[in-house]
Amino acid sequence: MELSKACVTGGAGFIGSHVAEALLARGFEVLIVDDLSTGRKENIPAGARFFQMDIRSPQAGQLLADERVELLVHHAAQMDVRKSVADPLFDADVNILGTLNLLESGRRSRLKQVIFASTGGAMYGEQEAFPATETHPARPVSPYGVSKLSVERYLYFYWSEYRLSATCLRYANVYGPRQNPHGEAGVVAIFLNRLLSGEPCVINGDGLQTRDYVYVGDVVAANLASIGRKGFFVYNVGTGRETSVVELYWLLAKAVGVEKPPVHGPEKPGEQRRSAISSELMRRELGVYPSVSLEEGLAITARWFAERETA
Repeated sequence: MELSKACVTGGAGFIGSHVAEALLARGFEVLIVDDLSTGRKENIPAGARFFQMDIRSPQAGQLLADERVELLVHHAAQMDVRKSVADPLFDADVNILGTLNLLESGRRSRLKQVIFASTGGAMYGEQEAFPATETHPARPVSPYGVSKLSVERYLYFYWSEYRLSATCLRYANVYGPRQNPHGEAGVVAIFLNRLLSGEPCVINGDGLQTRDYVYVGDVVAANLASIGRKGFFVYNVGTGRETSVVELYWLLAKAVGVEKPPVHGPEKPGEQRRSAISSELMRRELGVYPSVSLEEGLAITARWFAERETA
């Protein structure tokens, strides 16, 4: 499948801006749709055309048709798990209805493929096996996870009914340069922001809850490897490595030369205890596998945050 024109929703955000940059380097004509609710104009790569729009708006749907977009790389989302619990209606409005707005326009126009930023961390709930493969039961325990699973199911419908190809990439916990340290998402960015400004880092509960941290450059590689695949596919994008919050804190503290221990606060009710996902299927079928070690990726990320702090 030959593709040359892409729209990246959420392209002013952390992951989306890295993907947009890589698409431009590949020679794509790139449009970015972002309402700037969490994204930043400074993240938009030179060469991309920017449209400040809400994905739920008629204008966003019309843009896909008017611009004859062939590839939709869909990262725009309500991405805060805790906010989804507090306001599931808003979460579904953005993540499900916003996506359907784009798909309905796309299937009537030139759209040929969707690459969807799904979730591995929130998809499987409390896991039965570690690391989880794509065949692990999907039992999300947050409205955010439910909305991502719903979109995957809708994408399968659009493939079976309209032959709109789709690849769903179930991301583990993504970190790296440009990550937003504000809000609940992105513990790496939150900790680095506080460590560099001399503020205490608060860990919820004992800090032994684990997550799978994957570097943003490896996520970009997964997106690029998915381009042009005809059919419907689901891939995990993770490392399979479990890292506790306490271990993560000390790795980050070491990276910025801080020896002060973290502060422990009350544990958050309903927080998932363990999470790690396998990328073996992606390696077999796409030929890519997360290659940046946690230590290496955190060092790169720490340098980026430190440079911004001193700029």
